[in-house]
Amino acid sequence: MRETQPERFPRLLLKGGRLLDPGAGIDAAADVALRDGRIDAIEKSIDAQENDRVFDCRGKIVTPGWIDLHTHAYWGATTWGVLPDPFCLASGVSAAVDAGSAGWANFPGFVEFIAKPAAARVYAFVHISGIGLTYPLVGEMEDLRFADVELTAQTALEYPETVVGIKVRQGAAQVGENGVEPLRLAVAAAEMAQTRVMAHIAAGVPLPDVLNLLRPGDIVTHCFQGRGDTILQPDDSLLPHVLEARKRGVLFDVGHGSGSFHYPTGRRAIERGFLPDVISSDLHSLSVHGPAFDLPTTASKFLNIGMSLTDVIRAVTCAPAKAVGLENEIGSLRVGGAADVSVFELVEEETVFVDTHGIEEIGRLRLKACAAARAGDLWTPERAEAELGRPESHTPPVTRLGNEALKRQSGIR
Repeated sequence: MRETQPERFPRLLLKGGRLLDPGAGIDAAADVALRDGRIDAIEKSIDAQENDRVFDCRGKIVTPGWIDLHTHAYWGATTWGVLPDPFCLASGVSAAVDAGSAGWANFPGFVEFIAKPAAARVYAFVHISGIGLTYPLVGEMEDLRFADVELTAQTALEYPETVVGIKVRQGAAQVGENGVEPLRLAVAAAEMAQTRVMAHIAAGVPLPDVLNLLRPGDIVTHCFQGRGDTILQPDDSLLPHVLEARKRGVLFDVGHGSGSFHYPTGRRAIERGFLPDVISSDLHSLSVHGPAFDLPTTASKFLNIGMSLTDVIRAVTCAPAKAVGLENEIGSLRVGGAADVSVFELVEEETVFVDTHGIEEIGRLRLKACAAARAGDLWTPERAEAELGRPESHTPPVTRLGNEALKRQSGIR
C-alpha cells in the first residue's frame, strides 16, 4: 500500500470537532493536526498557521481512521472483488482487510496490483484454499486438494506487511461433505505462521463443531447471519458454545455482506448483552449496491438496535486494529501515530435500513461520512468521486453477469 503524502500544504488541521477515540478513552472537543503522514498535535484548541489546510469539523465527530475488517478487494481476479479506494475513501474508511479473496497461488498478484497501489491501507487474510475465491460458483474447499498448509503458512510469513491471518469458509456450500476439516487445515497453517484464523460460519456445518476448534484471538465472521447454525438456540438464548468461545477469547465479527446479517438475530443477541467485537461490511460486488452499501451504513444499523455510539466507534476502530495485531499503528489517535483519521456527522433522520433477509427497519440515527485522512492526505466523498470515479464504474460487464449467476445459485435477492 502506498504512503500518500500531501504536497500542497505543510499541515492539515481538523478543527472544532468532537474527538471520540474509545481506544484512548477520549470523548471531548479537540483539534487534531496532521503533518508528514503522522499526528502532529492533539489539543483543545490549535491555532491555524500560515499555509495550513483547515478542515472545519464543527458539528462533526472526529475518530481514528475506520477499519473495515471484512472486505473483498481482489478486483478483476475474483467474482467478488471491488477496488478498495473508491469504496473505502469515499465512505470515511482508511483501512480495508480483504477476507480471503486470494490463496497462496494468486496472493502475489493481490499484493502487487491491489495492496501496493492503493491509497487506503489494504491488508488481507490468505485463504486456506490455494485458489482463494476465484470461482465461487463451486465451493473452494469441496475438494481438499486445494488446501496446502505449508504453502499457505509460507505465504503469510513471506508477506508480513500485508497478511493478518488465515481465512476459511465453513458452510456446506463452501466445503461440501468435508465438515470442519478445512478449518483444521486453516488452524494448522495459522499455527505454523503464528497468526490467527477468520472463520466464516454458515448453514450446513454445525456451529459448535466450528467453535470448538477456534483458539483465543481467532475470529468468527457473519456472527448474526441467521441462516441455520446460528448463535441462538430455538428459545432465542445464546448457544452455550458461543458464550464459552467468547470467554476463552474468540472474537465475533458482523461481516454484513449480501447474505449474512439478520436483524432479529442481532437485536436478540444485543439485548442479551452479546455485542459484536467488530462491525464490518463484507463489502463485495454483490453487497456494495445494497443491502450493506458501505461500513457507515452497516455501523448505523447497530446504532439503531441497541449499541451506543461509543461502542459502535470502538467496533470499527480500536477493536479491529487489535483483532489483527495492528493496534500499535492504527485504531487510536496519539501524537506521533499514523495520520489516519475519519470524520463523520451523526444525522438524526428517519432512514430505511434493510438486512440480508429482506427485513426493513426504520432507524433514526445515521453516520454520514465527511472525510477520511489517510497518511495525512484528506479524502472527502466529493474528491474520491472526482479522482477515483463513481463506484459502479468499477464493475466490469463480465463481473455483473457472474454476479447474476451467483445470485441465482445462492438465492440472494
